Amino acid sequence: MSGIVPVVTVDGPSGTGKGTLALWLARMLGWHFLDSGVLYRVTAHYAALSGVALTDEARVAELALALPVVFVETDGEPRVLLDDRDVTAAVRTEAGGAAASVVAALPAVREALLARQRAFRQPPGLVADGRDMGTVVFPDAAFKLFLTASAEARADRRYKQLKGKGIDVNLAALLEDIRRRDQRDEQRAVAPLQPAPDAEILDTTHLGIPEVETRVKRLLRERGIARRGG
Repeated sequence: MSGIVPVVTVDGPSGTGKGTLALWLARMLGWHFLDSGVLYRVTAHYAALSGVALTDEARVAELALALPVVFVETDGEPRVLLDDRDVTAAVRTEAGGAAASVVAALPAVREALLARQRAFRQPPGLVADGRDMGTVVFPDAAFKLFLTASAEARADRRYKQLKGKGIDVNLAALLEDIRRRDQRDEQRAVAPLQPAPDAEILDTTHLGIPEVETRVKRLLRERGIARRGG
């Protein structure tokens, strides 16, 4: 990896724990962090604010190219600023995820965001969370992870998470939404959701966060990727 900024990619569908794992990895290694899904969520949100239909590929791509978004960390939590306004809560909703899945299926939008995603690759390294990080954005990544879990397990996790925040949700509706998004992501013409041939596949259906972290630490050691301070 001499002379090349190393990248670890964490791909997979929503609800597998990849976001939590990727952020933990970035902090443990002392590397930069990219949540690529947020870029698509913000793009969709920006389109809605601009009165642009999510299916208007050319106009949404134009917005993606000039996306006035900045990522910051406040009190240890990542925040998303759009035109200097905090839109973190707005883009993290179920509706935000569904809208992101729609614009992510547009080839011109994916192309518009490609350079922006690759620009996150800075020393000492990058942990990138998404759906095509290891296949398209960083195909030369030093280590690639692909997390999976059953749709039922993922819906149950999201249900408990939202309930814990006091949000009234329907488990059956969440499960149906997850299945629709999976189908859309897996069947899109450009960069479909699938593991890279050289990715380590980890099924988290019956694994808690500590178990996943333990397994990933072992895999990192085997690949010679050291944590910060050793």
